[in-house]
Amino acid sequence: KKSGVTDVLCEACDQLGWKSPTKIQIEAIPVALQGKDVIGLAETGSGKTGAFALPILQSLLASPQRLHTLVLTPTRELAFQISEQFEALGSSIGVKCAVIVGGIDMMSQSLVLAKKPHIVIATPGRLIDHLENTKGFSLRALKFLVMDEADRILNMDFETEVDKILKVIPRERRTFLFSATMTKKVQKLERAALKDPVKCAVSTKYSTVDKLQQYYIFIPSKYKDCYLVSILNELAGNSFIIFCSTCNTAQRVALLLRNLGITAIPLHGQMSQNKRLGALNKFKSKSRSVLLATDVASRGLDIPHVDCVINYDIPTHSKDYIHRVGRTARAGRSGKSITFVTQYDVELFQRIESLIGKKLPAFPTQEEEVMMLVERVSEAQRFAKIEMKEQGDKRKRPKRGDGDDDDTEQATGVRKKVKGGGGGGGGKKRGGGAWRGGR
Repeated sequence: KKSGVTDVLCEACDQLGWKSPTKIQIEAIPVALQGKDVIGLAETGSGKTGAFALPILQSLLASPQRLHTLVLTPTRELAFQISEQFEALGSSIGVKCAVIVGGIDMMSQSLVLAKKPHIVIATPGRLIDHLENTKGFSLRALKFLVMDEADRILNMDFETEVDKILKVIPRERRTFLFSATMTKKVQKLERAALKDPVKCAVSTKYSTVDKLQQYYIFIPSKYKDCYLVSILNELAGNSFIIFCSTCNTAQRVALLLRNLGITAIPLHGQMSQNKRLGALNKFKSKSRSVLLATDVASRGLDIPHVDCVINYDIPTHSKDYIHRVGRTARAGRSGKSITFVTQYDVELFQRIESLIGKKLPAFPTQEEEVMMLVERVSEAQRFAKIEMKEQGDKRKRPKRGDGDDDDTEQATGVRKKVKGGGGGGGGKKRGGGAWRGGR
């Protein structure tokens, strides 16, 4: 990090194992250290957190003050992650961060804010709640505003919140705006919030990393589960994120896989905040290798070691494809992505190909082998359906004591009931080909 970063922070970078700066850091850090506003166009996984954290910590070192920086992010998970990075980089200088997001009780957050942390990392909605209701909390002395994944903050209709926040923070401040894509809304925000910013762009074409091997599989939609199980068996030993379009699908597929002895953890919007963080930590600690996620998880989550991303449901917005497959092949490692394309998805798939400017190869599968799984998988599907119904009923019924309808491993009553469990082909049933003719 020879871009003008002080020794203390360089040491912190070394300890984190950041040897050399990433492209966005090389571009943005020197500009930020000169005191200019920055607009950074960079994907997730490009090291952009470091690109704004280092200049901010350096400014804090030069003139320490409380409530120095506000970082706005679209999702709770991203907020926790940014806070982890700030604390890791600033541990030697004693930086205090507060994460202010929904799903956690206001009272305890107010106490944290009363201690006046240096850096507040927040989602817009909850921050407004505090600005309006928490006595003595104001951002009048703020020196830095960072908006991370600005395109997404605005897409989630936080525009009015962002406007309110801009009104209550000082005009005389420094602003960094980071976004994976440059949308009309982001341009409008740039005009409202930044003073002659310097643009730092890294890779303008929606690039998907070179080290990423992308494939598709064309399959009839009713055999999606069979193909999924077959791929998980074939690539066993790798870590996976499987993206589904709805919370329900994510939950159902997780139960289905568990019934086949594959431990999968779901991560979706209907889970409480603590459960989501718990699920992520289990995955990060490598105690579980399959994560089922909705798009909530696809942006900005730093799950460093995913070997393979599977799009169980094709993303409806092609840009989400970039973000989903951006979960693998991070920071120079290699990785695979496999997108399931059913008879209903052809048009969406062509759109994705034209967005990334690549024709994707088909992932090689052995149809005979996949079809051997049909019987076991459909049995597991049946159990998963029953469990989903039970969980649904549990939610409707009044809670007895703390009837936490836990979706972790212990909660799967029928787990090992399916013959043959996971792994291996479970022996050939009915000679494979007998019933395939009528398809």
